[in-house]
Amino acid sequence: MTSDIELLKAKIRDVPDFPTPGIVFKDITTLLKDPASLQRAADLMVQLVRGRNASKILAIESRGFLLGGMLADRLGLGLVPVRKPGKLPARTRKASYSLEYGTDSLEIHEDALVPGERVLIVDDVIATGGTARAVAELAEGLGATVDAYAFLIELGFLKGRERIAGYDILSLIRY
Repeated sequence: MTSDIELLKAKIRDVPDFPTPGIVFKDITTLLKDPASLQRAADLMVQLVRGRNASKILAIESRGFLLGGMLADRLGLGLVPVRKPGKLPARTRKASYSLEYGTDSLEIHEDALVPGERVLIVDDVIATGGTARAVAELAEGLGATVDAYAFLIELGFLKGRERIAGYDILSLIRY
């Protein structure tokens, strides 16, 4: 598995000063466009989360949609999109958060989850953990339980795990 992860790491491009000066963005579009790398990443993510006790995946806009959709399909789970404000058509709940370069908000449909349901939160990257924490607040506000988080990439030096301490945190690639 370690050699596979190193091959995937080699497909990820660093983009300096994006989206703001001083940030080095981990761009997964270079991994996504390579069919073999995309399939291997999906296979490894499935291994990472297999056996979890979740009925739905909460996929975070926008790259989380790609990974979450693949996982939901392969694991036979429902998929719930968590989106930027104004993108969901029905009644929503909203949570705001800070990130390494500003603040933002996310929304979920009020009827997306039922009390007692267990969810797996999926995104491409965990950085400072603000986005991940906001999604847990949304899920728990609807009465659901977070079974685990699953990330393709973890930027450990930004200490995002600290913001979501107390949850199971699964990450495939670590920097």
